[in-house]
Amino acid sequence: MENMECETVGGQLEQALSDPQQQLQDTGNGESGPQLALAQFIEEFGDGLLEQVKSQNPPVFDPAIDERTTLWNARQAILDGLKRQPFKAQADAVHATVKLLVDENRPAAVINAEMGTGKTMMAICAAAVMQRTHPRTLVISPPHLVYKWRREILDTVPDAKVWILNGADTLRKLLMLRDALGVKTGKPEFFILGRVRMRMGFHWKPSFITRKQRVDGQTFTVAACSDCMAPITREDDEGHPMPVSSEFAQATLGDRRLKCLHCGSALWTLMRAGKPIESMYDLVLSALKQMPTIGDKTARRLLSIFGEKALGDMLGDNVYEFVNLMDDNGELVFSDRQAARMERSLANFEFSIGEGGYQATEFIKRYLPRGYFGLLVVDEGHEYKNEGSAQGQAMGVLASQCQKTLLLTGTLMGGYADDLFHLLWRLDPGSMIEDGFKPAKTGSMGNAAMAFMREHGVLKDVYKESSGPSHRTAKGKQMTVRTSKAPGFGPVGIMRYVLPTTVFLKLRDIGQKVLPPYEEQFLEVPMTEVQGEAYRRMQSILVQELKHALVLHDNSLLGVVMNVLLAWPDCAFRFETVQHPRTRKVLYSQPAVFSEGESSPKELELLRICKEEKAHGRRVLAYSIYSGTRDTTARLKSQLEQEGLKVGVLRASVDAARREDWVADQVERGIDVMICNPELVKTGLDLLEFPTIVFMQSGYNVYTVQQASRRSWRIGQKLPVKVLYLGYAGTTQMDCLRLMGKKIAVSQSTSGDMPDSGLDVLNDSGDSLEVALAKKLLHG
Repeated sequence: MENMECETVGGQLEQALSDPQQQLQDTGNGESGPQLALAQFIEEFGDGLLEQVKSQNPPVFDPAIDERTTLWNARQAILDGLKRQPFKAQADAVHATVKLLVDENRPAAVINAEMGTGKTMMAICAAAVMQRTHPRTLVISPPHLVYKWRREILDTVPDAKVWILNGADTLRKLLMLRDALGVKTGKPEFFILGRVRMRMGFHWKPSFITRKQRVDGQTFTVAACSDCMAPITREDDEGHPMPVSSEFAQATLGDRRLKCLHCGSALWTLMRAGKPIESMYDLVLSALKQMPTIGDKTARRLLSIFGEKALGDMLGDNVYEFVNLMDDNGELVFSDRQAARMERSLANFEFSIGEGGYQATEFIKRYLPRGYFGLLVVDEGHEYKNEGSAQGQAMGVLASQCQKTLLLTGTLMGGYADDLFHLLWRLDPGSMIEDGFKPAKTGSMGNAAMAFMREHGVLKDVYKESSGPSHRTAKGKQMTVRTSKAPGFGPVGIMRYVLPTTVFLKLRDIGQKVLPPYEEQFLEVPMTEVQGEAYRRMQSILVQELKHALVLHDNSLLGVVMNVLLAWPDCAFRFETVQHPRTRKVLYSQPAVFSEGESSPKELELLRICKEEKAHGRRVLAYSIYSGTRDTTARLKSQLEQEGLKVGVLRASVDAARREDWVADQVERGIDVMICNPELVKTGLDLLEFPTIVFMQSGYNVYTVQQASRRSWRIGQKLPVKVLYLGYAGTTQMDCLRLMGKKIAVSQSTSGDMPDSGLDVLNDSGDSLEVALAKKLLHG
């Protein structure tokens, strides 16, 4: 009887955990009793539950116990010796991470910390503490954060040496490391590798000499090995040399990296991509012209005064001597304003003389001993969750070559269990194999991922029964089964894979009055009468077309209809034509509802917010996901400027490494509003100057929404932060926002959160975002 009661209560609790809106009932006597919301249940009984969990699963690190040990004191002494001191909560996270990796000997750890908590700082501190036992730290960074990592390391770790493996000279530096194997250095060493460079291949060209040779009584110019001068021959051509002019020679030498059959020398060489630079003068000239405020004329004048060698040495070491250049009279060459701009630029610039590219991951695997790097730090770790992505596979290779791995993320999962599967496999394959999730004989992970989803996630099996062909004695029936995934991750999976390896940190945990208040609001914006009538007519016709296509087993219309119905309310200022993606048949045409100078309800709401915030001395960051074909950013900029607001639009054409500098220039210019696609700033950038954030649309990606919403609520922010989500009433946008709230709730459940604000007010149980939106369209 006791077991039955435990199962009943456990089942209710698991059901409540899987649905935050579910009411928990007392069914001890078989009747419905008092109902408690899950949040209220946790509030009333949370202390007892927490004590029970602690007794069954004692934490690896407990400050009350560990701070009395000698080992903790030794590690804390290292933290005390850093140039910058972490906050108490950050230091506890560092101690927990080091203890998990070193004392518990786990292969990998995860710091799942909220955006703005200082994950970079904590990773650097952990690397500094582990430096004695795990020398040399390799960091995988997004390309636009490579130089921010270097700046943070140099500002934190005394006497640190930082290698940047993100330029054309990456191969040269890797060769230097191989040549220096066995040489020990007492200084902390950090190697920062851009994730694009990590998986990037190399450019090459054939390398041979030409010589004259008589073949069958005729003289030909043949290709020959540059080492032994033997003619290049084909293995299947009885040793006949290849004339350079022949089509076969051009195709063979240009498409394959061959070796000489006589001496084994390579018949190819690395090359720089693009236009080759002929001299050191041209190389330095090109580098100088990349600096702000320096044009061609100024660059040539500097070269004539100081010479290419002196300037090249300054830029090569990336020191700030260049900013403080003095002429023969002892006067500074650059003004204070020029120096300030160039100083920001130098943090994102590296002058390099390279030897062509080479895939850094391949070099580390082939030519450096396993364990050469003590700690691998993977920044924005959730970006490596996809099975077939080149950067995900490259990250897995690097994790296997390093002694320990530390993964940093603010959004460990995006709502589905398989978001974690491939990350777990790359971080700790031994545990996954031990649990039975093995690759197939062909190397495919599909079956293992499906088994992981079925055991720890949510899979829906949809059975469809239909009448089959008649047999001689009876009518037959056919049963088809379709399996799809839904948001959710079971508590067993969290206990098995997340809690044992993850250190959690929230901004509110830091305390010490570090952060101002944070508030999220959802604003439902009504459409105009004409806009609403046009939308309802468009929705009715397109949904009927979609239903007709689905009856014919044509799914190609699904994405088209969903995208149009999501986008059109925000893009009603343009003529919209909906075509079938395969037949190109026009399904619907909708003229523009708003003229060039007429504002839509959302645009008026944004204008109201911006004026109100400017009156209080606050800048606004406005996100719009439509910055391509349906570009709304130029229209928003024009309308806001007509009302006297200064506006800057960040576009993808601004190089990722220079966006921080671009934003600083715009703030210096005195803008009131910055408009951009959230994808451009979702990671790394600290936008403290914009305490008010407005989402004109949310998009589908839960990672992007969570990351972009916290760009200004970070350490260093002094003003209260407001995040506003705008959605048109009665449209598919509302359904999208509701489902986004569902995915965020599931994502935060792996971080111990129960969200009760912002998008979560729209949250209810449902399917995956795409499937649920389709059902809403088809069933009204």
